[in-house]
Amino acid sequence: MNLAAVAEAVSWSTLLASLVAATALSVLAFLRPRAPYLWFSAGTLAVAIMAAATLGEPARMGFAPLVTILGFTIAVFGGSPAAATALRLAMGTVAPGLHGGIIITERPTADEQRMGVTTGARREVLRGGLTIGVLERIASAGAIIAGFPEALAIVVAVKGVGRFTELEAPEARERFIIGTFASLIWACAAALVVHLALR
Repeated sequence: MNLAAVAEAVSWSTLLASLVAATALSVLAFLRPRAPYLWFSAGTLAVAIMAAATLGEPARMGFAPLVTILGFTIAVFGGSPAAATALRLAMGTVAPGLHGGIIITERPTADEQRMGVTTGARREVLRGGLTIGVLERIASAGAIIAGFPEALAIVVAVKGVGRFTELEAPEARERFIIGTFASLIWACAAALVVHLALR
C-alpha cells in the first residue's frame, strides 16, 4: 500500500468519524438544547470539512449515500441550535411568545399618544420560526448537495417576502437577520462537506 492510499484512507476515516459525531451532537443539541452539544458539533463539523477538502478521490458508491445522509442530517438539525446560540450571544434573552415567536411592544399610534398612552400594544412576531428554519435548511442543503447553490437566493427571497410585514420592529429585523444567517451558514457548512466528498 503506497503513501497516497494510506493518506486517502486516513482522510476517509476522519471524515466518516467526524460526520457521525457531528450528526449525533447536532441531533442532541436540537432535542436537548445545551451549548456544549452545539460547540462540539461545530468542532467536529470543522474537522469533517478539513477531511473532505483533503480527499483525492470522490466518494465510492458505498460511501456517497452515507455521507449525504449524515451531512443532510447535520444541516437540518444543527441549524436551530446554531441560530438560537447566535441570537443569545447577540441579543440576550427576549420574551418568547406562545407560538415560537417573540413579544414586541408596538409604538403607540398618534391618537393613543394624544390620549396620554406611552406604550403600545404587545404582539407576537416571527411565529413558526423553528418550522420555517427547518424547511429553509432542507432547501439550502439540498440545493448545495444537488449542485445548484443559486437556489439559496430563492430561499432567502421567499423567506424575506414571507416575513416582510413583521420586520417593521427593530428587534424583529435583528433577530430575522441574525437567525437566518446563522441557520444558513450552518446548513451551507454541512452541505459543503457532502459537496467536497462527492465532487
